[in-house]
Amino acid sequence: MPWNDAFECMPVDKLKAFQLEKLKETVAWVNEKVPFYRNRFKEMGIGPEDLKGLEDVAKLPFTVKDDLRDNYPFKLCAVPMKDVVRIHASSGTTGKPITGPYTAEDLAQWTECMARNLYAAGIRKEDIVQNAYGYGLFTGGLGFHQGATAVGCTIVPTSSGLTERQITLMKDFGTTVLFCTPSYALTIAERAEELKVNCRDLPVRVGVFGAEPWTSQMRQEIEQRLGIKAQEAYGLTELCGPGVAFDAEDQNGLYINEDHFLAETVDPQTLEPVAEGERGELVFTSLQRRAMPMIRYRTKDITRLWREPGHEGRTFVRMEKVTGRSDDMLIISGVNVFPSQIESLLLDLDEVEPQYRLVVRKKGYLDQLVVQVEGKKEIYESGKDRRHEVEGKIAAHIKGNIGISVEVDLVEHKFIARSEGKALRVVDERPKQLR
Repeated sequence: MPWNDAFECMPVDKLKAFQLEKLKETVAWVNEKVPFYRNRFKEMGIGPEDLKGLEDVAKLPFTVKDDLRDNYPFKLCAVPMKDVVRIHASSGTTGKPITGPYTAEDLAQWTECMARNLYAAGIRKEDIVQNAYGYGLFTGGLGFHQGATAVGCTIVPTSSGLTERQITLMKDFGTTVLFCTPSYALTIAERAEELKVNCRDLPVRVGVFGAEPWTSQMRQEIEQRLGIKAQEAYGLTELCGPGVAFDAEDQNGLYINEDHFLAETVDPQTLEPVAEGERGELVFTSLQRRAMPMIRYRTKDITRLWREPGHEGRTFVRMEKVTGRSDDMLIISGVNVFPSQIESLLLDLDEVEPQYRLVVRKKGYLDQLVVQVEGKKEIYESGKDRRHEVEGKIAAHIKGNIGISVEVDLVEHKFIARSEGKALRVVDERPKQLR
């Protein structure tokens, strides 16, 4: 049974009626409280009274990341600061950070969403959970902590880093659940192998991973190397943090917490809605958030939505695992390429480790993609001829599946920097004006 079957298993017609009611309330709330939205609605000649059905959300303006930066830090906040009990923020590596203020009610809603996420992963009160997400401004650490507290778990708040200590505590404390980014899970697995620790002998049985795109092939790699079931948490700082969507134990798509978030998919070029089941850019509207609700926020994540009877009776719409973003897309020789596509193809091959980096350079007037990937130790040490053979095999595999020519550089073990948080997968060395 789900954590909250009243909502997670609600008949679809009742769920949509609830969403419409909350959509009208939210649009009226920001129209009254947030000048940015009030002015946008006025410019477009639309108001809360124009929302007759859920499809009318398409009449509302989009919100994009630059809107949050332009209104930094709290010009989009709908409540006075005396009602804000916590502030999170993104890393701000590409400009001003994205702020996320919360009222006490917002924190309670976020905790509810995270509890659903963890419960769907099979986590229960008896579990000892090791939280290796970073604590601080980043939403991951405290979001998972709140959800695990609600479920009643024993929490080991290690935060990220100090990988050898993570492994020691997993052994000594009898950790049964691991929370971290998928790339850090692989870092833990690799270090355990170096320490001659067999992760399959440890009590840990499930991990919940998120905060960065990861492929189904990486999920399989994590499950094989750690001997666990790898579940997913999807979210954004702009909406609340992790817990926006989650997969269940059948790992068949991610259920969106639809009583809290209204999801759409649009064509990223035309911004017109796409039909259910078609891939497009994911757009979210907050339905219950008080401090800083988002109206039609463009996530840049590419996915598809579908609805069918779900695991344990869930009725929420599902989204396909996000493996790429519209702003991560590379165009090489006229072909659209997502880093996740390269990752999937690399993980098809037995000769390489799941550690890679894509370097984009300018070669004359053309863009050149260099795939740097670590070879298995025995492959790399077998000599230059064997390495060149494997590099050719990788290049041919990519060419045969995506249709682009790439340069492959098989590098030695630990050449790629290990991640304790989000992995850096793309390095763009082109002059900014030529990207």
